[in-house]
Amino acid sequence: VQLQASGGGLVQAGGSLRLSCTASGSISSINAMGWYRQAPGKQRELVAVITSSGFTHSADSGRFTISRDNAKNTVYLQMNSLKPEDTAVYYCQANIAAPRESDYWGQGTQVTVSS
Repeated sequence: VQLQASGGGLVQAGGSLRLSCTASGSISSINAMGWYRQAPGKQRELVAVITSSGFTHSADSGRFTISRDNAKNTVYLQMNSLKPEDTAVYYCQANIAAPRESDYWGQGTQVTVSS
């Protein structure tokens, strides 16, 4: 099983980015999927999570929206009104049954917000 993240980049403050992460491999089912981020010198932190049934939790629901397309095994993170403090490496994570349940991580995608 692999998670492939994409969509990071350099954006000015106030701008938007949409991250995507697709799971591939011998997947039986995907449970919760989420996004985390880690800024230099800081601990990795939860950004948002979405269950298989669509229940969501976001650390900043006013700016970050998580969604998923179960048919494509893909989770998205729409980030609006970005701030310089959002600069970090963003990682996707998923709990996947393949067939045994395990947590998998993507390789990370850099998001840089300039002031």
